[in-house]
This record gives sequence, structure tokens and C-alpha cells, in this order.
Amino acid sequence: MNTLTTIRPEAMCPGDARKHGFTLIELSIVLVIIGLIVGGVLVGQDLIHAAEIRATVGQIEKYNSSVNTFRTKYNGIPGDISAANATAFGFITRAGSAGRGDNNGLVDGVNAGASTNIVFTQESGFFWDDLTKANLVDGQFTSAADGAAVAAIAAAGVVTQFPAARIARGNMVHVGSTGGLNYYTITGITSTAAATGAMTVTTNLTPTELFNMDNKLDDGIPLTGIVQARGAAGSSATLLTDLPSLNATATVGACDLGAGTATDTYNRSLTLGGSTPACIGRFRFN
Repeated sequence: MNTLTTIRPEAMCPGDARKHGFTLIELSIVLVIIGLIVGGVLVGQDLIHAAEIRATVGQIEKYNSSVNTFRTKYNGIPGDISAANATAFGFITRAGSAGRGDNNGLVDGVNAGASTNIVFTQESGFFWDDLTKANLVDGQFTSAADGAAVAAIAAAGVVTQFPAARIARGNMVHVGSTGGLNYYTITGITSTAAATGAMTVTTNLTPTELFNMDNKLDDGIPLTGIVQARGAAGSSATLLTDLPSLNATATVGACDLGAGTATDTYNRSLTLGGSTPACIGRFRFN
């Protein structure tokens, strides 16, 4: 016995002619999911960046600890240790004259005076070489050489001479001195010149980044304390003494809000470019 089956007209359309759009509830759910994904990505980026800043602060603290350990063990600071002690302990041979292992407590070079703070010569090169041989620094920096005139370092060779800062973005850590004090400097370094050792540098830290480092290690003020903002993009002989780019008239892109006094603050304003690289950081040690 055959049974007749009634076929509804809409069932004959394979694509189902009665299409429906999303309901408001469905659209709301999709938008919430998209918002959560975007928010998660942004939060993740902030966490990664915060971790880089903490790692850079830890890097500076580790260098300080390494310098103190070196001083206790070898009777001098890295780079500046006397020529006699350097030879006795198997470090790179140095002349022992001014700026070449003179044990005066300063990491400097033969280009005497304030200019020594930006140049990569003699003791600033010995510094990383000494820490490497003493197993007190991550990485291998053993390309330094003594001499009254130094060879040029091209961009490709910079990474063999300077440790990279954990904040990344091309930032390196340089060591120099000015005013009777030693400093680490975090800046972009693209090359150094022959004979003088003058470095070509860039302002690769944002004001917000440097503020966070300053706030963790010091007073959070750009022109006072052991952590300070500096600014000497290009090839300059006053890296550690140049004031950062100032922002006294509310213009965009400066590192420092103020007129170059102890009351200045870091430019952390989003509308004024607080997240744009405009700073070089110097960190005092002795």
C-alpha cells in the first residue's frame, strides 16, 4: 500500500528560500566576543611591554652587581682596572696610561674631557670585555683592542661591542663618564667613527618607558637623581650632558615637559607624543 507524502513547497528549495538574518542578541554576542579578543590582544601587548621595562631595570641592577663583584675580586672596576692587574688576571692588555687602564675609578678614554662620555674608546670597550672574561655578563663581548686610535665599527659590528638593552627597539647599553661619575647609557647606536670613536646614536626610548624605569630605580623626575633623561640624537660629543628635547610650549614629540629645570616632568601625554621615542636614558653607577 502506497503512502502519499505531502511535500511542502519550501522544502523543495535546497537553499532554503526562507533566509533569516542575525538577531540583535546574536549580533551582541559576536560583538562582545570581538571586543574580548581585541581587549585581550591589547592587554597582552601591555603586559609584554611592562615585562620588557622590568627586564631592563633588572639588567641595570645586574650590571651594578657585576661591577661590585668585579671590583671586590680584581681591585678595580671593569675597563678601568690597572694594566698590571689586567695582565695578572688575564684580561685584555692595556697601556696603563690615561684612559687606557689607569685605575682612576672612571670608565673613560684617551680623548680626554667631557667628550669621553659618548665615544667608544679604550676603557668603554675594555669594560664589556673584562666582564665577559670574568663571566659576569650575559653575551660575549671580546672585540675590544687597546690603542690611541680606535677602528671604526660599522652597524653590523655594533652587536659585538655593546649589549642589547632588554627594552629592545635597537637600544644598546654604553658605558662612559662625565663630571667624575660613571654612567650606563641606553640609546640606539648605529656605528662608531674611526680614530675618535664618536658614536652615531638615536633617541630610542619613549618618555613613558624612561619614566617607568626612573620611577622604579629613582625619583621619576627626568633631570634629577641617578636616572636621568638625555637627548643627543646624531653624532654628538655630549651624550651624557645634553638636555633631552624640552616641551615648554606644549609641542609634540619632546622627552621632557618643562624648561630644563628640576621641576620638569616626563612627557607622558598621549596627545603630545609621550609614546614616541624621544629620550636617551643615563643611569649612574660608581
